[in-house]
Amino acid sequence: MTASDSGADRFGPEDIPEQAAAWRAAGAGVALATVVATWGSSPRPAGSQMAVADTGRFVGSVSGGCIEGAVVEEARRIIAGGPPKLLEFGVTDEMAWEVGLACGGTVRVLVARIGGAGGLDPAILDGLIAARTAKRPAALATALKNGAQALIRPDGGEGALALTEAEIDIARAALRRDKAETIEREDGAVFVQPFNPPLRLILVGAVHIAQALAPMAALAGYEVTVIDPRRAFATDARMPGVALRTDWPDKAMAALAPDGRTAVVALTHDPKLDDPALAVALRADTLYIGALGSRRTHAKRRARLAEHGFDAAALDRIHGPVGLAIGAVSPAEIAISILAEITATLHGATP
Repeated sequence: MTASDSGADRFGPEDIPEQAAAWRAAGAGVALATVVATWGSSPRPAGSQMAVADTGRFVGSVSGGCIEGAVVEEARRIIAGGPPKLLEFGVTDEMAWEVGLACGGTVRVLVARIGGAGGLDPAILDGLIAARTAKRPAALATALKNGAQALIRPDGGEGALALTEAEIDIARAALRRDKAETIEREDGAVFVQPFNPPLRLILVGAVHIAQALAPMAALAGYEVTVIDPRRAFATDARMPGVALRTDWPDKAMAALAPDGRTAVVALTHDPKLDDPALAVALRADTLYIGALGSRRTHAKRRARLAEHGFDAAALDRIHGPVGLAIGAVSPAEIAISILAEITATLHGATP
């Protein structure tokens, strides 16, 4: 059985490890191609990845379209028995323009098959998938000279690649920053690729803005949950395909346990609903907290929350009025401004 006739192509573009494992389970030879370094205006950042089957099928991207064909052909040769190979491509200005960049750059890609002598360890892939299924962070460390790997989790690690405690600390720091790192060693570089749980967005209030913001955020990679105890608002018809919770916001928020990869936006304009959710968000290491309302409304909100023991530093974490000041008027425009502000906060940008 091959990947082409197994029904194994059931994963999305971000589910690279899962698709690779499914193709292998269906009897296909599979290689992984990973961007390990970039210079200039590279179309895809370090850590971007493709899975390639021996049939020529692939999922993911290492360049946005510039070099995928060449990588697929090299991957198929490596699947047939070649050792891991480090490829380097120059992306010309013309190629870059075709994928929306102003100028070109250079991309270095590690291609290695999964399994077999000299291949990537399938057990490491299984461990990574298990961590992703459990929505637990894990970092994959890969030696660029031979493909030896280690899987690092916050509570431990495994694999044939030996790492010092200092190197493990670098890998865990890469997880916290959600950014790939390269460790330079005397015996060759080690590439560290973080795999974090999905970003989450919790919206308090199944209102018009939430109807626009939920699908936008889902497209940006967020798992979206909408909290609204008002059952006339929180309906599948109003919020199709969105996880809904109709318990009181403080209870719903406690169950959802917001963390450093969670954005929380209060949209109801009702202190009875917004304030309890904001209080839970403020007590957590939340990525982003926003609340709808005018400056006057936000001043009153701060005063109420201050009465519950939150100091000025804590209250300053609330983005209110929520969203970037882009002159947004309609619910969709306001949703765009909110998602833009969340994105800026995620990447440490200063709008």
